[in-house]
Amino acid sequence: MAMRISTTLPTNEAGVPDVAMARHLEELGYDAVSMPDVVAGDGTPAFDATLVLAAAAAATDRIGLEFGVLSLPTRPTAWVATQVQTLQHLSGGRVVLGVGIGGFPDAPFWRAVGVPVQARGRRTDAALDVLPGLIRGERVVVEGAEITLAPGAPVPPILIGGNSEAAMRRAVLYGDGWAPSLISPEDLAAKAVRLREIADELGRPVPRVSVGGHAFLTDDPAAVASFVRSLVDVHGMAPDAAANIPVTGSPARVAERLAAYAEAGAESIGLGLDGGDWRRQAERLSEARRAMTA
Repeated sequence: MAMRISTTLPTNEAGVPDVAMARHLEELGYDAVSMPDVVAGDGTPAFDATLVLAAAAAATDRIGLEFGVLSLPTRPTAWVATQVQTLQHLSGGRVVLGVGIGGFPDAPFWRAVGVPVQARGRRTDAALDVLPGLIRGERVVVEGAEITLAPGAPVPPILIGGNSEAAMRRAVLYGDGWAPSLISPEDLAAKAVRLREIADELGRPVPRVSVGGHAFLTDDPAAVASFVRSLVDVHGMAPDAAANIPVTGSPARVAERLAAYAEAGAESIGLGLDGGDWRRQAERLSEARRAMTA
């Protein structure tokens, strides 16, 4: 089976996503267009993931609409369920709901929406416990209120983001898939073993694995070096480990990396396309995926 692939939309100089390019991804055979949820509130350009995916739904016919990933603690659970219901109905059931505890918890946005950082894990678990029922239109108790959201919609695949053991356990308990990011094939293989152990301990199915990362599919060594430095400086990675994260090279080389992730246990991969010439990079990634099955 060919690995599923997705990517984010390109943006203009102001950081506005080019929604029209969702149609191009659909024509290239991508499985999904992905939208991150990284509202920091410090002036960094960011757009609401649900609204962007709704616009992408209107511009396309078949491609999946993937949250990669939605920060559950920053949003009322009933509101998230209503938005997912709506997007499912408007798109014909194309949503892939990636969720997580959210990044940038020290950003002003978190304080502005009244979310205590120390409670984000508990808030995420509580949301995941009731989200499927809310989306299906069942009567559910949320924050002490008994509500029914209508019309009910099919519950999309739920992917749980995060590389930690807590995230893997959350994926086993609540998700259809586990979505680690910025991880090498070698580290993923070890984590996948632990994921199976957790599932066995809890007596539950093993979630599917969907990897998130970044690709530089043009000849731009400076962009790659800058990205690797950010992994070391911001994420605290060791230099050797950081250098193994970006996906680079020819379509044949990229196909080898995709195959390595597949061998490590991944069924899908979402790659942000960095380094310029987004259209050409999108075409090369599509070509690499085809080369896996050639």
